[in-house]
Amino acid sequence: MNTLPLHEQHQALGGTFQSYGDWEIPAHYGNPQSEYEAQHSSAGLADLSSRGSVIVRGDDRITWLQSIISQDILPLQPGQGRYSAFMDHKGKMLSYFRVLIRQEEVVIEDVGEVGEQTFSALRKFLLYGTKAKMTKSIESQGILLLSGPKAAGILKIALGLDVENLSSLQSLEFSFEGTNGFLTRTEETGMPDFELFVPLEGLASVWTHLMKAGEPEGIKAIGRATLETTRIEAGLTRLGPDINDRIVPPEANLEGIAFSLSKGCYPGQEVVARMDTYGSVKRRLVGLVIEGTEHDIPEVGAKLFSGTREVGWISSSTFSPLLQKPIALGFPLRDFTKPETQLEIEALNRRFPARVSSLPFNF
Repeated sequence: MNTLPLHEQHQALGGTFQSYGDWEIPAHYGNPQSEYEAQHSSAGLADLSSRGSVIVRGDDRITWLQSIISQDILPLQPGQGRYSAFMDHKGKMLSYFRVLIRQEEVVIEDVGEVGEQTFSALRKFLLYGTKAKMTKSIESQGILLLSGPKAAGILKIALGLDVENLSSLQSLEFSFEGTNGFLTRTEETGMPDFELFVPLEGLASVWTHLMKAGEPEGIKAIGRATLETTRIEAGLTRLGPDINDRIVPPEANLEGIAFSLSKGCYPGQEVVARMDTYGSVKRRLVGLVIEGTEHDIPEVGAKLFSGTREVGWISSSTFSPLLQKPIALGFPLRDFTKPETQLEIEALNRRFPARVSSLPFNF
């Protein structure tokens, strides 16, 4: 089992750990509810260093990626980025990631924690003679997430960065005590979210500095429990449970986000183009509000029913402190995706009433 570079810092903060893939990561720091409240009222700092990410260097890095991923990255300049998918020939999603363009490299960051999935998938298409080299960034850098309404102010105080007006996936360079990294605005939780990509040798000092700078504002370290709850409340999909090889991008509401219909050929392009032309999406990602308590959280893969007919499945679930009910993301057949549609979820050896909600959830 791998531990994070900041494992000792998480222990010192009272972290309760859970196994996730090959990693031991903080689930919470003693009180998930207080972490959730701090993220909504002030800011939360999370360690995402276990996340799969890849650095691509070399003269052909842009043209090679352009030929195989589903988004058009040729127009992007250093400091810009886009979401993209990598699909098989049937349009099924093998990976979903952010493509961040830097001056001498491209950083590909998984939207979710799935280990080496993206690295392994892309490497198969790195043909001999292509002037591009892939490395796993976990070997050289960590990722911190600062999230919440006061996150921008804390970054201004701590690092002198003006991030208030950054657009999605726009990046800025920063330096702290001789450590040079970069920051990107992302969508992780539905809050103002800023990810800091920090060389491993400076990761602990940046973490400590952000916590100290945010202390007067009420910052707290937040674990995976809070990250998952806020992510699902915001209706944001994650590679692994929500996005996988069962799904094509339009089914996950990723039109205009994860793929281009005009850039030319790439694996799966014909499938998504046909869906766009004929509107033949079989199912759609929706939110589900469940009649139950915090003990009635359906497991991933729980079946959705309309009467006696099985019509889909649950991909992510949590208890929403804002709604005071369990909520979930799921994939019902398209005839059962209209908001307020009544369904049932088969979980925990019983069935729970649920209604379809638009995303993000309405509070």
